[in-house]
Amino acid sequence: MLVEPVLEHSVSHLSKYDEVPQELHRAMMRLNFPSSYVVVGAYRLFTDKSLYVPAWNKCRNGARRGLICGLAWIFASYNIQRRIIKAALTNPSSIFSVRYITRFEETADDLSHETLLGFKLPFSISTYVAILLVGSQVTGIISFFVARNIRVARQRVWDQTVASRGKGPDFWQPYVEEWESPPVVNERRGRLDRMFKMWFWKVIIQKVILLPLSLYPFVGTFIAAAFKSLSTAQELHKPYFVTKRMTAHQEAVFIEERKWDYRMFGFVAALLEGLPIIGLVFTVSNRIGAAMWAHDLEKRQHYIAAQRRTSVIGRSTGFEAAQT
Repeated sequence: MLVEPVLEHSVSHLSKYDEVPQELHRAMMRLNFPSSYVVVGAYRLFTDKSLYVPAWNKCRNGARRGLICGLAWIFASYNIQRRIIKAALTNPSSIFSVRYITRFEETADDLSHETLLGFKLPFSISTYVAILLVGSQVTGIISFFVARNIRVARQRVWDQTVASRGKGPDFWQPYVEEWESPPVVNERRGRLDRMFKMWFWKVIIQKVILLPLSLYPFVGTFIAAAFKSLSTAQELHKPYFVTKRMTAHQEAVFIEERKWDYRMFGFVAALLEGLPIIGLVFTVSNRIGAAMWAHDLEKRQHYIAAQRRTSVIGRSTGFEAAQT
């Protein structure tokens, strides 16, 4: 019996099917820069009426009510929260103290007599943190009013994006393993990840741990986005995994093989979604980008499946010829 030779893996663990035909070159170029799908998703949402008009019509009533309540909350609480934040930042014993990088002056006003790493700021750090904190609170208020409708809008923009590519339900085929030697995933870690995705733990992690971290002047937003990158990307691709009917193990292997792609995509997506108020818009546009990424990943899956079928047929023909 003929035995197919096993090819050596490169450092990047690419499979032997990476030499793709000409018609897949553009998709492969996009797959090399997964964070670009976030930008493309935002561009499509802001320019395609078939996407932004239905999404806005679905969410506008809740968004208006939430924005009115949010503005009332800003006028009622901003000054109080700013004073509390300034006291916390200037107290040397506070965990939020930034005296080691900042020079505060007693007479500092909002138009800044403060410096960060020697550079003059256009506003005080306490004002910056207060804006982020109150902005996140207003975002939470608006989210409360649009929670159900924005979930529907996200699903609709996913479906509309897939339909715009001219693909039907039969386009999404069963999962095909692309690596010659797939990575071994820790099943216990997978169960732990699922536990932390429960709503209770999500609230604890996002509101108790990551929210204060994101308020840390300037660097906190990026650190918080890095922590959320992988989980954000997984959540955005959940419709893809469901459509392909992937098992939990297949999903874990698929993500492990592309973990840095998922981290890059998720980092940019989480960074935009973390912006106060406007971040809610990016939770919709990121679904569009995720759908376009899934479309290119599926095209690659089709190519791999075709190569596997050709390989099996070739081995079968060779075996029959050897018998004769």
